[in-house]
Amino acid sequence: MKTINKLVFAFFLFATFLAKADIDDMPVPGGGGTGGHGTGGAPSSPIDMYVYLLSIVAFAFIAYYTKKYKRVKA
Repeated sequence: MKTINKLVFAFFLFATFLAKADIDDMPVPGGGGTGGHGTGGAPSSPIDMYVYLLSIVAFAFIAYYTKKYKRVKA
């Protein structure tokens, strides 16, 4: 039961950071522009495209190692 509590806490902590990462605190530059990141409108960080995939992989690793730990402990 303690492991589940730790996983739930980690999930809520991760969700909080994910929600905070979505808030844009950058000021909008003057002149009506949106402050693009070069030609083509590419994202400023390529990891932005894979956030959902990375979170799924992270939860898969958590589940795998939790089951592995339970087998070794039992």
